[in-house]
Formats: sequence, structure tokens, C-alpha cells
Amino acid sequence: MASTGKGQGRRVLIVVENLPVPFDRRVWAEATTLADAGYTVSVISPKGRGFDADYEFLDGVHVYRHDMPAEGNSALGYLREYGAALWHELRLALRVRRERGVDVLHGCNPPDLIFLVAWAMRPLGVRYLFDHHDICPELYETKFGRRGLLWRAMRLFEWLTFRTALVSIATNESYAEIARRRGGMAAEDVFVVRSGPKIEKLQIRPPKPELKKGARFLIGYVGVIGQQEGLDLLVQSAEHLIRVMGRDDVHFGIVGGGPALDEIRQLVREKGLEPWFTFTGRAPDDLLLDMLNTADICVNPDRVTPMNDLSTMNKIMEYMTLAKPIVQFELKEGRASAGEASLYARPNDPVDFAEKIAQLMDDPDSRERMGRIGRQRIETSLSWAHSVPNLLAAYDRIFQKMGR
Repeated sequence: MASTGKGQGRRVLIVVENLPVPFDRRVWAEATTLADAGYTVSVISPKGRGFDADYEFLDGVHVYRHDMPAEGNSALGYLREYGAALWHELRLALRVRRERGVDVLHGCNPPDLIFLVAWAMRPLGVRYLFDHHDICPELYETKFGRRGLLWRAMRLFEWLTFRTALVSIATNESYAEIARRRGGMAAEDVFVVRSGPKIEKLQIRPPKPELKKGARFLIGYVGVIGQQEGLDLLVQSAEHLIRVMGRDDVHFGIVGGGPALDEIRQLVREKGLEPWFTFTGRAPDDLLLDMLNTADICVNPDRVTPMNDLSTMNKIMEYMTLAKPIVQFELKEGRASAGEASLYARPNDPVDFAEKIAQLMDDPDSRERMGRIGRQRIETSLSWAHSVPNLLAAYDRIFQKMGR
């Protein structure tokens, strides 16, 4: 796409810590949108499988990557992980400034520590824009089931992040309210930039019946497999559906990797459910699209937690883009995204979840209607194209505040 010229002379550095780029779809959509608008865009991210080059120039974006230690699971582990990340981010940020300059540092959490790089760059004229991906205090509480000293530290880091930022962008209205209420940001400095999919990247294509492994129905899941994603609840639902309800005419296609993948596979083996499950691990886009296009129903078993209740899940948007009916637990932002494109099970109740899946299995008319509603919601208000004006408005605001 040719540059629109709106951002000519404006230099942006995006820093993301938890996923490599361009694998992080939201960050990549932001980066390429800004580049298309004429901004000079650089991105710093960790390396990951298939994304291990130190530097690449892709789609008009300069991408710098660094090594990362193993993910922390203790205070010492987190200190080592975050300390290494901050060192690499500062080192590469100074390199980007030398090579092409930086006006705005766009920090994507988690964690809420990238403001420290912004502090170091502030004497050089760099200002901070915060991209609020996750509510870290709630994430900590969800992961460890408690608050305490580290939780209070998370709240402090969140507050310092908002106080450092001239402008904040939020993934939904719940996050925007946190920016205003907990972060003390003025309403005119908070912009909602939803993580809507690029419709052209998620093609509706013919199903591949072989992915059903001989079953009548395929239940599709795509996403990270971690503790808060609730795949253990999905396995319990599958067990109830197959063993108690007698619905063994079903297969579950699970696309994605994550820290709990081996644990979930082991749970499936222990329950003797291996014939009904396929795990692809982290998969190329073609396999992801084939699995979801073949799926009769897509699921989001995310636990009902303070974090998940207020968070927008990318997988919901992807399911809707491909016109798939959804089953999920009752989550505030899950309902805000999907509306009537989804059925909603009682919070964290795998039996009710199984019953909602069975309800859709027996109702092809509802499956078709819900898929059509979801696709229409994407096309009319939730695709990435509808987020672009807000992203560009956020950048106009920060440069206005900088006197540029």
C-alpha cells in the first residue's frame, strides 16, 4: 500500500516484550498501519520460533529482535526475565535512535515496565505512548490466586506507566476506564483501538473434512494454551459431552502453543480422550485457517477471572470473521464482542459448557444464523479497518501535545 503521507517526518519506535513480531498480530497491524500512513516505524521484540533474525525490514517496518531467557515462574525468575528484556530494549532503542531517530516510544505491555526505557529516552526528546494489552495486576492475581507484595508492585508499575504516558490506547472500553480511573488520564488522552482482525488475512475457504478425523462435528479452538485460557475446563466439557451425554460424534481441533500445552495433553491422555483430540501446537496460518474453516463450532473456554472478564480475546474476533458460532463462558467483554454470535455458559461450569456445545450441534439453523451475525459485526464495526482512525487520532494527539 502506498504511503498516505499523514505521518511524514514522524518517527515511532514500538516495543513489545511478550511475543515476537510479526507473530503478534495486533502490534504488526499497528506498525504496518503507521508505516502506510507515512511514519518511520521501528519495532523491538523478542525472538521466537521462525522469527529469529536480529534485524529485518518487512512491509516498510524495521524489526529488531533480541534473545530472551526462559519465562519466569518465581520472583528471581521474573527479575532475570524482565531485567534481560529491559537491557535489550534500551540497547536497541538507542541503536534505533542513532540510525533513524525516535520521537515516540510506543510501549506494549505486559509487563508494565517499558516506561523505564521511556524514562531513559526522555532526555533525548522521546515521549511515551502506552498500548494497554493486559491488565497486569489482574493477570498476576489470576495466575497466582492471591495479591500481596508483588501485586502491590504491579499496581505501582501500572500507575507509573500511565503517569509517564502522554497518550494511552486501550483494547476496549473496560481498559479505557482503567486508564481514566486508576491511571488518572484525561479522557481526551485515552483512545480505544480494538484488536480487530484484518478481514483480508482471515480467508473463508472450503472445509477439509479429513481434519474431523471421521467425526460428524469439529469443535475448533485457536489461541495460547496457558492456565487462564481454561483448556482443562474444555477437556472436562469434552469428557462430559462424550462419556455422559454420549456425543462421541465429535472431534476437538486445538491450534496453538503455550506453557500449559504439555499439561493439557497429559490430561487428555489420563482421561482416555486422545481419539477425540488433535493438538497442532503453534501452527502456520494455513493450518489455522483450515482448522477453523472446517470447524462447525468454535470455543473460548477462558476462565471467568477479573482479568478475562475485562479483556478482549483475539480468538473471538477470528471466529467471528470466519462466520463461526461460538460457545464461551459469561464474560463481560466476551459478550461485548460477540453479542448474539455466541452462547454463554455459566461461569467456569464445564457441564453447562458441554450442554451449550451439544445445543449447537443439534441446531444447524442457529449455527448458520450466529455465524452470519458474527461476520456482520466484524464487517460493520469490529474489523481492524474500524480501528485505524482511532490509532491515527491517538498519534495526532501525542504529536499535538509535543508541539509537533
